[in-house]
Amino acid sequence: MFLLNYISWNPDPEIFSMGPLTVRYYGLLFALAFLSGYYIIERMFKREDIPEKWLDKLFIYVVVATVVGARLGHVFFYGWDYYSQHPGEILAIWHGGLASHGGAIGILVAIYYYSKKVSKKPMLWILDRLVVPVALAAVFIRLGNLMNSEIVGRVTDVPWAFWFQRVDGQEIVTLRHPTQIYEALAYLGTFVYLMFLYWKTNARLRQGLLFGVFLIGVFASRFIIEFVKADQETFEAGMAINMGQILSIPFVVAGLYYVQKAIKRGPVQRQ
Repeated sequence: MFLLNYISWNPDPEIFSMGPLTVRYYGLLFALAFLSGYYIIERMFKREDIPEKWLDKLFIYVVVATVVGARLGHVFFYGWDYYSQHPGEILAIWHGGLASHGGAIGILVAIYYYSKKVSKKPMLWILDRLVVPVALAAVFIRLGNLMNSEIVGRVTDVPWAFWFQRVDGQEIVTLRHPTQIYEALAYLGTFVYLMFLYWKTNARLRQGLLFGVFLIGVFASRFIIEFVKADQETFEAGMAINMGQILSIPFVVAGLYYVQKAIKRGPVQRQ
């Protein structure tokens, strides 16, 4: 049987530079995540005869909330020891450092205000629709991490192991799990399932169901994959479960709650 020895991986994170302007794979994929999300939500709103002006406001709310929340999540969950001593670096987002759990919290806060100020609909109504493109956005972001050779896995000898030749500017000689690909595939599966539920079933009428499925699909897979992911920060060394897993648990529990509640409640004909 043919087995790969390993995959050598050392791409240039930069696509091209023109003077002070530098285009990186991560930034491009991040932009594609938002553009694809806009397109998907636009189709949903047209199907349900939702005012177009709601979409533009939603886009602004989500973009700002994602970036700010993900940055603050990294600062407080993973790097407070450093940033408390270097507060000026908190705003230096171009140096890297975004946390998906922080982004999720930021989006929840933004949608709360959006539901109160714009849609006047229940918060779960927009969350049930928004999480579909968010699952796809998570795929793009993890592919961006792959191109940056960051968030790598633990040492392994599996035949599909990656030799990340340089991680965080440091040369390494060990073979690692390509955990960015593992997560991207898990999130892609969640996205496909959510698309099926929205377009082919009455799941959109079961308030909270799509949101709950998203939470379970994304954060349960994240919890499992963390077992083969290298520690992101030194304080995680020796922990039975790391910070990513600790932060994932309440999201999974919330997902189970919303799925159970949506099934018990049944379809809501008017939202």
